[in-house]
Amino acid sequence: MQFPREYVAYMAKEVLKRLTTAGLIQFDQSDYVTEVITQVMLDELSIEDRINEEVRKILDQHGEEMKQMGASYEEMFKKVKRQLVRERKVVL
Repeated sequence: MQFPREYVAYMAKEVLKRLTTAGLIQFDQSDYVTEVITQVMLDELSIEDRINEEVRKILDQHGEEMKQMGASYEEMFKKVKRQLVRERKVVL
């Protein structure tokens, strides 16, 4: 993930402040709502990290085959990542 947790929490507070000011949402427990929004944002921002880890595991399992075929790790990483992103319909 590219953002520190503290910055994500700040972004969550700002989003909630703007939504509240615009009259789009109302809530009673601001700390709880902020924490939930922060967690949702962290989950979304870490999707790419999880996909990268899964790609590494897949490539580790097929390392010998890649060596025999002369495939570049970097190129295979990009291809497998693109395939997983497309299959899961994720926007990075």
